Amino acid sequence: MFKSLFSSIKSSNSTGVTIVSPISGKAVHLEEVPDPAFSQKLVGEGIAIIPEEGKVVSPINGEVALIFPTKHAVGLVSEEGIEILIHIGIDTVSMEGEGFKTHVKQGDKVKVGDLLIEFSLDLVKEKATSTTTPIVITNFDRINHLELAPFESVKIKESTIMKIDIKP
Repeated sequence: MFKSLFSSIKSSNSTGVTIVSPISGKAVHLEEVPDPAFSQKLVGEGIAIIPEEGKVVSPINGEVALIFPTKHAVGLVSEEGIEILIHIGIDTVSMEGEGFKTHVKQGDKVKVGDLLIEFSLDLVKEKATSTTTPIVITNFDRINHLELAPFESVKIKESTIMKIDIKP
């Protein structure tokens, strides 16, 4: 009885953010990403997806903070101030933008489901170390609690991949 009372008090003082899947594919633990910066969570905490198709959409309502010049990654800031990095594949920076097409620019406002980047999945498979795509929260110091989705198939714009409780 007291536990539910205290949990309702806690949730009324904090802000929750839901992150939907920006890509269709199989969700995996960050520890499975073949890059120590992500697998050791040096960049941030989150999840990775092995993509089934070459589309990335916005997982949140917010703003485009950064599009990498090589178009292989995008940084977003949610309306609540959560910073999200979506990094398409591993060692894709060496592709120098080949096979990537951006649909947004820095400063653009985005809504859940807005198309951010299209990429050639076949070309990434051919030229990069891995297609595994980390989706990480880079300002984890703002997070009170993070709940990750089950590690299974996820659908673009539909599946919830993270639920975040922001520190008050």
